[in-house]
Amino acid sequence: VAERGFNRPYSKVGTSTEFEVGDGGGWEVPPSKDPHLYNEWAQKNRFVVNDTLHFSYKKDSVLVVTNTEYDKCESPRPLFFDKDGDTTFLLDRPGLFYFMSGVSGHCERGQKMIVKVLDVESPPGHGHQSPDANPSGGHNKNKSGASQLMLMGFTSFPSLVLLLMIVRFVIMMN
Repeated sequence: VAERGFNRPYSKVGTSTEFEVGDGGGWEVPPSKDPHLYNEWAQKNRFVVNDTLHFSYKKDSVLVVTNTEYDKCESPRPLFFDKDGDTTFLLDRPGLFYFMSGVSGHCERGQKMIVKVLDVESPPGHGHQSPDANPSGGHNKNKSGASQLMLMGFTSFPSLVLLLMIVRFVIMMN
């Protein structure tokens, strides 16, 4: 599903957020010194179902492809294709989305991105910078306590230590 017309870096619309891919730098081949630019950008953000990604580009295209096609930088039949220079893509389900440029050679030079989309029922923090956007799949009720803490955004050691100190203090007070 593609929509057109959004052109704002981060804006809230109801319960969804519109993200400008690359924080306004546009969808283009990243500099050779930074070939992971788009995946680093995606990992810094938390996406939930019904958020949108806006791609702004010239003489290029946006493809949504399978994991295998993403790894090969080749897609004879993409799941989604647009080349009008102003593409807004609706993240309509939880899971992983694989994006790449359809211009020959661009994907191989780093113009590709994996976006992990959380279910709407995911923990707070939506639309904010995330210390870790682990692309390992969706929510699993059988995850360990540590995994659940990571899903809640407690992925850095200092934040986990702080949480444990607070829990210990609360236990001592009771």
